[in-house]
Amino acid sequence: MLKNIKNIFRKEQFFPGLLGLLINPFYFARKGLYQNISNLSHYIKGDTLDIGCGQKPYEKLFNASQYIGLELDTFENRKNKKSDYFYDGKSFPFHNTEFESVIVSQVFEHVFNPDSFLNEIHRVLKPGGTLLITVPFVWDEHEQPHDFARYTSFGLRHILEKSGFEIVEHRKSVCDIRVIFQLLNGYIYKKTVTKNIYANMFITAFLMSPVNIVGELFSKVLPKNEDLYLDNVILLKKKTSV
Repeated sequence: MLKNIKNIFRKEQFFPGLLGLLINPFYFARKGLYQNISNLSHYIKGDTLDIGCGQKPYEKLFNASQYIGLELDTFENRKNKKSDYFYDGKSFPFHNTEFESVIVSQVFEHVFNPDSFLNEIHRVLKPGGTLLITVPFVWDEHEQPHDFARYTSFGLRHILEKSGFEIVEHRKSVCDIRVIFQLLNGYIYKKTVTKNIYANMFITAFLMSPVNIVGELFSKVLPKNEDLYLDNVILLKKKTSV
């Protein structure tokens, strides 16, 4: 019984449905990411590399012939992440043009050397290969001290095109009043989170689910704002030459 509750809780963290409205403090951000990644998932195929894969939450969305996870080589990552390979933060342990697709979800803000990081992605992608990247715009500092940057849509476009990628589609995830409600819940979460999953579920249901519900209702009647949003979701192709 308790195991089933934990599994439901974990599922609702990345694929929030109606229940997620009640138990997910990051409901708006995760719902927006899931919807956008799911809508673009058919572009991801062949041998696929997920950089900063964590628990590979989106793996089942993609029709990949092989799905490889890559993480920084740290004790914590080896213990807690569902990764197939680990690397030194500089060079990926793969051959040139080895992958047809690359996924980088909510990782780029933690990269201190973005130019060399993108060069490595460009190196391991086949010509014409696909890169799907998600990057926060409005968000608090997290995973400190390894949180280095926030990027506007213009900044991302510049650095990605400079690194040899062509933008196929650029989406702004959650560009309405829900941004404000998500930031409020983020504040409450950081001030109340415990190490107990059941206590966190109760706190979220009691304190944060009302914020989720009100934010969802307000988003139905208030206009969008393309200048204020939670995340960038960008689909790119590797250019044949830089």
